[in-house]
Formats: sequence, C-alpha cells, structure tokens
Amino acid sequence: MAYAIHRVKCFIQKKLDVDQNSNAELSIPNEGVRGELSDVESLTEERVDEILNEFLIDFKEGSLESKGWPTFLSANTVSKVAMNAYTRILAKKYPSFCINCVCPGYVKTNINFNSGILTVEEGAKSPVRLALLLDSGPSGIFFISGVNHGGLTRFLFSNTIFIRV
Repeated sequence: MAYAIHRVKCFIQKKLDVDQNSNAELSIPNEGVRGELSDVESLTEERVDEILNEFLIDFKEGSLESKGWPTFLSANTVSKVAMNAYTRILAKKYPSFCINCVCPGYVKTNINFNSGILTVEEGAKSPVRLALLLDSGPSGIFFISGVNHGGLTRFLFSNTIFIRV
C-alpha cells in the first residue's frame, strides 16, 4: 500500500512540475476538440455542453481511445478542461466581474487519506489570494497554488470557479 501511495505522489508531483507555459489542451488527444476548447473567441456554453455529451456517448460506447479522448482518469480530465473553458466563457460574458478558476494544489484532506503534499492552510492561500485581487486583476485564468497557468489546465485536481463581484 505504501508503494502505491508513493507512486501516486510521484505522479502528482510530475503533474505539478509541468512547465507553466505548456498548454492544457495536450490533456485531450482529439485535435478537433482541443482546437475548439482553445478558441476563446468563438467557444460557447452550448458547444462545451455538446463536447461533454459527445464524451459521455463515447465513454458509454467504450470508444474513448479511438475517438481521441484521454483514457487515464478521462472523466476527471475532461471535466477539468471543460470547467476551465467555461471559466473563460463567463469571464468574457461578464467583463466587469473577476472570474477565475482555482486549484489549491494537492492538499492533505480526508478525501485523499491525508496523502497530500500541502497543509490545509497552504491550500487556502490560492482562493484567498484570488479574493483579494484588485478590481483590475486578471479574469478567465486558471490558478494553481497562486500561479497563473493560463486558460486551460492539464492538472488532475479539483478546480473551482471563483467569481468576485
């Protein structure tokens, strides 16, 4: 069991060490979907819903790999990328609001059997930092542990849309 937890920790640490400038769309092998989710100017809520429905159909049919979806933690990965796309849509739709997506990092909680690498206090820093942004602060961005990672994410952690009015 300890070896399995160690492997998971190593995997997550590698995800945390990903170059900040890399594009999260790489999490989605399907080039068409990747392109659509990257097109901030023409992406709509309806299209994100359609993409998610396509994923669900392919998931039920067992055709994720052949249709170019991620196969490792696929639902988790697709949901996170969709949430980040939706964050950018909301930010564009409501430019007077500060709308961002935040991940506290891999925090020691009961849900992960306290195997996280950050304390609860350390994990709370990112949402608090976003709450304290100036009105002129960024919007439509994904933050992990307080660092701007752009519009999309390739991380496997829980993301939360954070709206400050």
